[in-house]
Amino acid sequence: MEKVFSRPKSMKGNIFHYCAGCGHSIVHRLIAEVIDEMGIQGITIGVPPAGCAVLAYNYFDVDMIEAQHGRGPATATGIKRVLPDRVVFSYQGDGDLAAIGIAESFHAANRGENITVVFINNAVYGMTGGQMAPTSMLGQKTTTSPAGRKPILDGHPVRVSEVFSLLPGTTYIERCTVNTPANILKAKKSIRKAFQYQIDGLGFSLIEILSPCPTNWKMTPTESCQWIDDVMSKSFPLGIFKDIPAEEQKKGGKAK
Repeated sequence: MEKVFSRPKSMKGNIFHYCAGCGHSIVHRLIAEVIDEMGIQGITIGVPPAGCAVLAYNYFDVDMIEAQHGRGPATATGIKRVLPDRVVFSYQGDGDLAAIGIAESFHAANRGENITVVFINNAVYGMTGGQMAPTSMLGQKTTTSPAGRKPILDGHPVRVSEVFSLLPGTTYIERCTVNTPANILKAKKSIRKAFQYQIDGLGFSLIEILSPCPTNWKMTPTESCQWIDDVMSKSFPLGIFKDIPAEEQKKGGKAK
Protein backbone atom coordinates (compact mmCIF):
# COMPACT_ATOMS: atom_id res chain seq x y z
CA MET A 1 0.00 0.00 0.00
CA GLU A 2 1.34 3.43 -0.94
CA LYS A 3 2.06 5.75 1.99
CA VAL A 4 0.38 9.09 1.36
CA PHE A 5 0.72 10.87 4.70
CA SER A 6 3.64 11.04 7.12
CA ARG A 7 5.53 13.29 9.48
CA PRO A 8 7.31 16.14 7.67
CA LYS A 9 11.08 15.81 7.46
CA SER A 10 11.45 19.22 9.13
CA MET A 11 9.51 18.07 12.19
CA LYS A 12 11.03 15.98 14.94
CA GLY A 13 9.31 12.87 16.26
CA ASN A 14 8.65 14.29 19.73
CA ILE A 15 5.11 14.22 21.10
CA PHE A 16 3.48 17.66 21.33
CA HIS A 17 2.88 19.03 24.81
CA TYR A 18 -0.07 21.12 23.64
CA CYS A 19 -3.60 20.63 24.94
CA ALA A 20 -6.06 18.58 22.90
CA GLY A 21 -7.61 20.74 20.21
CA CYS A 22 -4.94 23.46 20.38
CA GLY A 23 -4.06 25.11 17.07
CA HIS A 24 -0.32 25.31 17.75
CA SER A 25 0.29 21.71 16.70
CA ILE A 26 -1.53 22.28 13.40
CA VAL A 27 0.46 25.42 12.62
CA HIS A 28 3.73 23.69 13.54
CA ARG A 29 3.01 20.99 11.02
CA LEU A 30 2.06 23.50 8.33
CA ILE A 31 5.33 25.37 8.77
CA ALA A 32 7.30 22.10 8.63
CA GLU A 33 5.45 21.02 5.48
CA VAL A 34 6.17 24.36 3.82
CA ILE A 35 9.85 24.14 4.73
CA ASP A 36 10.03 20.65 3.22
CA GLU A 37 8.18 21.58 0.05
CA MET A 38 10.32 24.66 -0.50
CA GLY A 39 13.53 22.72 0.17
CA ILE A 40 14.78 25.24 2.73
CA GLN A 41 15.33 23.07 5.81
CA GLY A 42 19.07 23.68 5.81
CA ILE A 43 18.76 27.48 5.66
CA THR A 44 15.76 28.07 7.93
CA ILE A 45 16.12 29.56 11.42
CA GLY A 46 13.15 29.81 13.79
CA VAL A 47 12.74 32.02 16.84
CA PRO A 48 10.36 30.54 19.47
CA PRO A 49 8.54 32.79 21.96
CA ALA A 50 7.75 32.72 25.62
CA GLY A 51 4.32 31.22 26.14
CA CYS A 52 2.67 28.00 25.03
CA ALA A 53 5.12 27.55 22.13
CA VAL A 54 8.23 28.11 24.23
CA LEU A 55 9.29 24.51 23.51
CA ALA A 56 8.90 24.84 19.73
CA TYR A 57 12.56 23.91 19.34
CA ASN A 58 11.60 20.41 20.47
CA TYR A 59 9.43 20.00 17.39
CA PHE A 60 11.08 21.77 14.43
CA ASP A 61 14.11 20.04 12.94
CA VAL A 62 15.73 23.32 11.87
CA ASP A 63 18.02 25.74 13.67
CA MET A 64 16.12 27.46 16.49
CA ILE A 65 17.19 30.34 18.74
CA GLU A 66 15.05 31.12 21.80
CA ALA A 67 14.26 34.81 22.30
CA GLN A 68 13.53 36.66 25.49
CA HIS A 69 9.86 37.31 26.13
CA GLY A 70 8.51 39.51 23.35
CA ARG A 71 11.86 39.99 21.65
CA GLY A 72 11.34 37.56 18.78
CA PRO A 73 11.37 40.16 15.97
CA ALA A 74 14.47 41.84 17.45
CA THR A 75 16.27 38.49 17.62
CA ALA A 76 15.09 37.58 14.12
CA THR A 77 16.28 40.96 12.85
CA GLY A 78 19.78 40.36 14.20
CA ILE A 79 19.94 36.88 12.68
CA LYS A 80 18.69 38.04 9.28
CA ARG A 81 21.07 40.97 9.09
CA VAL A 82 24.07 38.79 9.91
CA LEU A 83 22.88 35.87 7.75
CA PRO A 84 20.80 37.46 4.96
CA ASP A 85 20.71 34.22 2.96
CA ARG A 86 18.74 32.42 5.69
CA VAL A 87 14.95 32.15 5.94
CA VAL A 88 14.15 33.53 9.39
CA PHE A 89 10.77 33.31 11.09
CA SER A 90 9.57 34.42 14.48
CA TYR A 91 6.74 32.39 16.02
CA GLN A 92 4.73 34.39 18.56
CA GLY A 93 1.54 34.37 20.60
CA ASP A 94 -0.76 37.30 21.31
CA GLY A 95 0.87 38.14 24.65
CA ASP A 96 4.39 37.75 23.33
CA LEU A 97 3.75 39.91 20.26
CA ALA A 98 0.93 42.28 21.16
CA ALA A 99 1.75 42.96 24.84
CA ILE A 100 5.33 42.78 26.10
CA GLY A 101 6.72 42.56 22.56
CA ILE A 102 4.61 45.19 20.83
CA ALA A 103 7.50 47.67 20.49
CA GLU A 104 9.90 45.16 18.94
CA SER A 105 7.19 43.84 16.64
CA PHE A 106 5.96 47.26 15.57
CA HIS A 107 9.38 48.71 14.83
CA ALA A 108 10.67 45.60 13.02
CA ALA A 109 7.61 45.85 10.80
CA ASN A 110 7.99 49.59 10.33
CA ARG A 111 11.65 49.18 9.35
CA GLY A 112 10.65 46.59 6.79
CA GLU A 113 12.94 43.90 8.16
CA ASN A 114 13.04 41.00 5.71
CA ILE A 115 11.66 38.44 8.16
CA THR A 116 8.44 36.48 8.57
CA VAL A 117 6.32 36.52 11.73
CA VAL A 118 3.79 33.78 12.42
CA PHE A 119 1.39 35.28 14.95
CA ILE A 120 -0.90 32.92 16.87
CA ASN A 121 -4.00 34.72 18.15
CA ASN A 122 -6.17 32.73 20.55
CA ALA A 123 -7.46 35.82 22.38
CA VAL A 124 -6.22 34.64 25.78
CA TYR A 125 -3.04 33.92 27.73
CA GLY A 126 -2.90 30.16 27.28
CA MET A 127 0.15 29.08 29.25
CA THR A 128 -0.32 31.13 32.41
CA GLY A 129 -3.94 30.36 33.22
CA GLY A 130 -6.28 32.05 30.78
CA GLN A 131 -5.85 35.72 31.67
CA MET A 132 -7.10 38.51 29.40
CA ALA A 133 -4.79 39.15 26.45
CA PRO A 134 -4.41 42.27 24.27
CA THR A 135 -6.55 40.42 21.72
CA SER A 136 -9.31 39.32 24.11
CA MET A 137 -12.61 40.50 22.68
CA LEU A 138 -15.16 42.82 24.22
CA GLY A 139 -17.35 40.80 26.53
CA GLN A 140 -14.98 37.83 26.56
CA LYS A 141 -14.67 36.22 29.96
CA THR A 142 -11.21 35.32 31.20
CA THR A 143 -9.68 34.68 34.60
CA THR A 144 -8.86 38.38 34.90
CA SER A 145 -12.08 39.61 33.28
CA PRO A 146 -14.69 37.29 34.82
CA ALA A 147 -17.50 39.68 33.90
CA GLY A 148 -16.22 40.07 30.36
CA ARG A 149 -13.81 42.57 28.84
CA LYS A 150 -15.11 46.10 29.18
CA PRO A 151 -13.69 48.91 27.01
CA ILE A 152 -13.96 51.54 29.75
CA LEU A 153 -11.79 49.42 32.07
CA ASP A 154 -9.71 47.25 29.76
CA GLY A 155 -9.57 49.06 26.45
CA HIS A 156 -10.32 47.50 23.08
CA PRO A 157 -8.75 44.40 21.53
CA VAL A 158 -5.61 45.06 19.52
CA ARG A 159 -6.08 44.21 15.85
CA VAL A 160 -2.50 43.53 14.86
CA SER A 161 -3.02 42.82 11.17
CA GLU A 162 -5.00 46.00 10.62
CA VAL A 163 -2.45 48.15 12.45
CA PHE A 164 0.63 46.59 10.84
CA SER A 165 -0.85 46.87 7.37
CA LEU A 166 -0.65 50.65 7.72
CA LEU A 167 3.12 50.62 8.24
CA PRO A 168 5.19 51.44 5.14
CA GLY A 169 7.73 48.71 5.89
CA THR A 170 5.28 45.81 5.66
CA THR A 171 4.84 43.93 2.40
CA TYR A 172 2.38 41.12 3.18
CA ILE A 173 -0.16 40.82 6.01
CA GLU A 174 -2.86 38.16 6.13
CA ARG A 175 -5.16 36.75 8.81
CA CYS A 176 -6.07 33.06 8.60
CA THR A 177 -7.42 30.35 10.85
CA VAL A 178 -6.99 26.60 11.29
CA ASN A 179 -10.48 25.61 12.43
CA THR A 180 -11.48 23.62 9.31
CA PRO A 181 -9.62 21.55 6.70
CA ALA A 182 -10.25 24.21 4.05
CA ASN A 183 -8.94 26.98 6.29
CA ILE A 184 -5.90 24.90 7.21
CA LEU A 185 -5.00 24.61 3.52
CA LYS A 186 -5.45 28.37 3.08
CA ALA A 187 -3.20 29.05 6.08
CA LYS A 188 -0.51 26.80 4.61
CA LYS A 189 -0.59 28.72 1.32
CA SER A 190 -0.26 31.98 3.23
CA ILE A 191 2.77 30.76 5.20
CA ARG A 192 4.43 29.58 2.01
CA LYS A 193 3.73 32.89 0.32
CA ALA A 194 5.25 34.80 3.23
CA PHE A 195 8.40 32.66 3.12
CA GLN A 196 8.67 33.15 -0.63
CA TYR A 197 8.37 36.92 -0.29
CA GLN A 198 11.19 36.82 2.25
CA ILE A 199 13.35 34.75 -0.10
CA ASP A 200 12.61 37.33 -2.80
CA GLY A 201 13.82 40.07 -0.45
CA LEU A 202 10.53 41.95 -0.40
CA GLY A 203 10.39 42.89 3.29
CA PHE A 204 8.38 42.21 6.43
CA SER A 205 5.51 39.72 6.32
CA LEU A 206 3.11 38.64 9.06
CA ILE A 207 0.63 35.77 9.06
CA GLU A 208 -1.90 36.06 11.88
CA ILE A 209 -3.65 32.78 12.66
CA LEU A 210 -6.81 32.56 14.76
CA SER A 211 -6.18 29.47 16.84
CA PRO A 212 -8.56 27.45 19.05
CA CYS A 213 -7.79 27.24 22.76
CA PRO A 214 -10.39 24.79 24.16
CA THR A 215 -8.81 24.58 27.61
CA ASN A 216 -8.98 28.29 28.41
CA TRP A 217 -12.13 28.97 26.43
CA LYS A 218 -13.83 26.22 28.50
CA MET A 219 -15.08 24.48 25.36
CA THR A 220 -14.66 21.20 23.56
CA PRO A 221 -12.33 21.22 20.54
CA THR A 222 -15.35 21.06 18.23
CA GLU A 223 -17.05 23.96 19.99
CA SER A 224 -13.90 26.05 19.90
CA CYS A 225 -13.53 25.61 16.14
CA GLN A 226 -17.15 26.67 15.66
CA TRP A 227 -16.64 29.63 18.02
CA ILE A 228 -13.95 30.97 15.73
CA ASP A 229 -16.50 31.12 12.91
CA ASP A 230 -19.40 32.36 15.01
CA VAL A 231 -17.65 34.88 17.27
CA MET A 232 -13.92 35.40 16.89
CA SER A 233 -13.80 35.99 13.15
CA LYS A 234 -16.39 38.74 13.58
CA SER A 235 -13.92 40.74 15.68
CA PHE A 236 -10.92 39.56 13.67
CA PRO A 237 -12.09 39.17 10.06
CA LEU A 238 -10.10 36.82 7.88
CA GLY A 239 -8.38 37.97 4.74
CA ILE A 240 -5.44 39.77 3.18
CA PHE A 241 -4.80 43.21 4.62
CA LYS A 242 -1.75 44.03 2.54
CA ASP A 243 0.01 42.38 -0.39
CA ILE A 244 2.33 44.82 -2.12
CA PRO A 245 3.76 42.37 -4.69
CA ALA A 246 0.28 41.27 -5.77
CA GLU A 247 -0.88 44.88 -6.00
CA GLU A 248 2.15 45.80 -8.10
CA GLN A 249 1.55 42.83 -10.39
CA LYS A 250 -2.05 43.88 -10.96
CA LYS A 251 -0.83 47.34 -11.92
CA GLY A 252 1.58 45.80 -14.39
CA GLY A 253 4.63 46.98 -12.45
CA LYS A 254 7.20 45.28 -10.29
CA ALA A 255 7.34 44.84 -6.53
CA LYS A 256 10.07 46.66 -4.65
